[in-house]
Amino acid sequence: MTDLIRLMLALLASLFKSRAQLEAENLVLRQQINVLRRRIAKRPVLTNIDRTLFVWLYHWFRSTAGALAIVRPETVIRWHRLGFRAYWRWRSGNRVGRPKVFAELRTSFAK
Repeated sequence: MTDLIRLMLALLASLFKSRAQLEAENLVLRQQINVLRRRIAKRPVLTNIDRTLFVWLYHWFRSTAGALAIVRPETVIRWHRLGFRAYWRWRSGNRVGRPKVFAELRTSFAK
C-alpha cells in the first residue's frame, strides 16, 4: 500500500518537473536496467562508461540522484570528485625539477 502511495506522489511531483529533468531521470533508470540485465554475478558490475554516464547526468541534473537504485547517490558524488581531481592532476602536468633548455640556447652557448 505504501508503494502505491509513493507512486502516486511521484506521479504528482513529476507534473511540476521540467521535461529535461524527466528525460534525465528516465536515462538514469534505463541505464540501471541495462546494468542489471547484463549482470552475471550477484553484484552488478559497473563499467567506466556506466560511472561516467551517472556522473554526467548527476552533474547536469541533480534531481536524478533520487532515481538511483543500484548505486547510492554518495557514490556518484565520490566518482564525480575523483574525476575532477584526476582531470586537474592531468592538466597541471608534471612540472617538477629543472625546466628544459631549448636546443637553440644550448647551441649558442656551445660556440
